[in-house]
Amino acid sequence: MRRNRTVPAGELRRFTVESEVLKGNLLGDPTARELRVYVPAGHDKARRYPLLVDLVGFTGSGQSHTNWRPFTENLPERLDRLIGEGGMPPVVVAFPDCFSRLGGNQYINSAAIGRYEDYLVDEVVPLVERELGCGGPGRRGVFGKSSGGYGAIVHGMRRPDVWSALACHSGDMAFEVCYLQDMPVALNELAKHDRSIENFMHAFEQTTKPKEKEITTINALAMAASYDPDPTQFLGIRLPVDLETCELMPERWRNWLAHDPVRMADACADNLRRLKAIYIDCGNEDQFHLHYGARQLNRALTRLGIAHTYEEFPDNHSDIDYRMDISLPFLARALE
Repeated sequence: MRRNRTVPAGELRRFTVESEVLKGNLLGDPTARELRVYVPAGHDKARRYPLLVDLVGFTGSGQSHTNWRPFTENLPERLDRLIGEGGMPPVVVAFPDCFSRLGGNQYINSAAIGRYEDYLVDEVVPLVERELGCGGPGRRGVFGKSSGGYGAIVHGMRRPDVWSALACHSGDMAFEVCYLQDMPVALNELAKHDRSIENFMHAFEQTTKPKEKEITTINALAMAASYDPDPTQFLGIRLPVDLETCELMPERWRNWLAHDPVRMADACADNLRRLKAIYIDCGNEDQFHLHYGARQLNRALTRLGIAHTYEEFPDNHSDIDYRMDISLPFLARALE
């Protein structure tokens, strides 16, 4: 619901991306993807607006941020208000669909889930810039929450040639804190299906109402397929623990840790220094304990002398889109 009905409304445009880089993904996911893009009121293609790309959290899709929401705003309505009230300069915002059979992905290239890093930087960004007169070098930003926050920080770490600013809300990091707690839960669910990931997936895909522990399990499987894909296994999934005893397999867990933003910071320091702006926040009661990873990353960036803004706020992981009232103006001003 529009909270300020006096400001002019932007427009939501729809495209279809016929992806080449997602072809052949082991999950069998479609490669023709809808792409929704917000353009501000009075959009003029001759004006080079900053481009922001929204990466949503696990089990979400770009469409979820553009749908009607009760008692609050969807993201286009939030942008209308912020821009219309002078809180931020006008921007173009892309909402890519990166949902997968496993409930989402981490926006990196995976031999199992697909080449989603390449999808974003080689297909989504060029299409939006070509069609809508926005972005370009020095004027692209990426933001997201949870898995999307992970994607935003890792894209900034890996691709400063593409992105110039990022905002990470409650992103996945400090993997031993945020993921290992889910392994016993996942193994208990797999045990109901003869400890078979294939059997679990077949049952999960037939259920009419997934239970909370089943969602925890599908999340663990999706993370395994993202960080340590094994194409010899069903859907490329192999967990980093013994399926009977839950003992950690060091050789597999090392592959996960190589993708942990906290552990990536030192190696990616020079890339992060190339960015114009870095924003990181997290609720101090995050139920997935992501505030501990955020604190670790904040400490690492401070130690490395990397300019960034870090904030904690009194809330948990859920329903925190209001934090974008801070991050979106932060990004837009940095890229203007």
